[in-house]
Amino acid sequence: MDWITGMQKAIDYIEANLTEEIDYEKVAAESFSSSYHFQRVFSILCGYTLGEYIRLRRLSLAGAELASDKEKVIDIALKYGYDSPDSFAKAFQKFHGITPSQARADGSLLKSFSRLSIKISLEGGSTMNYRIEEKSPMILTGFKTHFTGTPYGKEREKQEEELFVSTRGKQWFLKGVSGDGDAHCVITNIDDNGYDYYYCHRLDSYERQNLYNHDVTGVDFVESLNLETVEIPQTTYVIFETSDTKSPICDYFDLLNLRIKILTEWMPEMGFQLAKGPELAVYHWKPKNERNVQIWLPIEKK
Repeated sequence: MDWITGMQKAIDYIEANLTEEIDYEKVAAESFSSSYHFQRVFSILCGYTLGEYIRLRRLSLAGAELASDKEKVIDIALKYGYDSPDSFAKAFQKFHGITPSQARADGSLLKSFSRLSIKISLEGGSTMNYRIEEKSPMILTGFKTHFTGTPYGKEREKQEEELFVSTRGKQWFLKGVSGDGDAHCVITNIDDNGYDYYYCHRLDSYERQNLYNHDVTGVDFVESLNLETVEIPQTTYVIFETSDTKSPICDYFDLLNLRIKILTEWMPEMGFQLAKGPELAVYHWKPKNERNVQIWLPIEKK
């Protein structure tokens, strides 16, 4: 239960320091983990980033204070980390849907964002098929988009579906060039502003070297596809597989729930934690148009 105790201690530390500048390293230290590991686990379990949680809690408390006392708006803004009334009013209205002055006049219009509390429930008793592999460095070719929110929240489902639907031409091109039906979706550069999401295939060295050689490809449109080379360093991954399905788009919540089970059940039981490195989802097409999805999570011994 160490991860439960650590997560609750970190949340308690945040709540006690909402009116101060919060150092993510100190938050993570309360959970007995690195800042990188804590932020990844937090976003998977909670569905929003650590920065979002802090921002929404501050705005919720600021609204309650505006409605209950006569303290100046600028003083409340400064108290919760905003350096001007304008920046505070903009963030306040985006969250509450009303201005600070309207909140002061009628507190019943305010929204509330409650603090997190970790509750223990009996889990487990299920079989999880996995393997641990030391993956050699990989070179992938694909295209990038920047997603907002957290990789494990509701925003990803919508953004991922839009990407898959709107880029079929690029997907078919990469699949044809590679001759490999396995699509590698790479999540990296995660921070409070979002993350980079790459759709890639593995091309052999000859294909990569001649991708833009018109004499070899016979076409002159490849440059317009804005393809990038994505280098994946040598990493130890735990790999889990979903069941086969004929659906062209995987059940997003099956993947989300599988990630949560990996973090809350498998990793604590096996003595691992998330390591720095990109996460991958490998979409593997099988005969008869069936497909399963492999989830690759970078891990290290705790």
